[in-house]
Parts: sequence; C-alpha cells; structure tokens
Amino acid sequence: MTLDDIKAAVDAGQTVHWANAGYIVHKDRLGQYLITYAPNGSCIGLTDRSGHRLNGKEAEFFIAQSEDGAENPGSQSKSDWQGRGVAHDGEVAHPISPQR
Repeated sequence: MTLDDIKAAVDAGQTVHWANAGYIVHKDRLGQYLITYAPNGSCIGLTDRSGHRLNGKEAEFFIAQSEDGAENPGSQSKSDWQGRGVAHDGEVAHPISPQR
C-alpha cells in the first residue's frame, strides 16, 4: 500500500496493519498517523520526519480482513494507545496520551 492508500484507509475507518496484526496504523487527535504495537503500546510515526518516507515497506502494510475474507471497513476503534518507541533511524517517538 502506498502512503496515500494507507491514510485513505485509516480515514475511512478501515483497520490497517504493518508487518503483522500486532501493528496497527491509526490517526491520533493531532492528525498524526502512527504505528502502534498493540501488545505493549510502543509507537512510531507512520513516516519519517519529512512525512514522505514510510517507516516500513509498502508491501508490508495491509487492511484487516474479516472472518469471511472481506475487508473490514469501520472496524477500527478509536485509538487509546499510549507509549513510546524507537523509529527505524534511532530517534525516539514521543509518547501520546489516550484520547478522551
């Protein structure tokens, strides 16, 4: 998926994953697109600081499928992630607060 594809899917309420189902792409209340590892809440930006290069390969992003194999629009719940992570270039991602 391209960066634009990922953003459009997230904005449409679809659940987008990176690499495996444990990583979820979401948009925070500041409008930032983030990748969060659900088991521990670690978080990095979807892109580098320029906002143009994905923190991951396009082929590694996918939309969640329902049990019947159909895409799952509207299944992404509001983000309640909290945590920090390290971006691929070693920079620390800042923690985000839970949305209320």
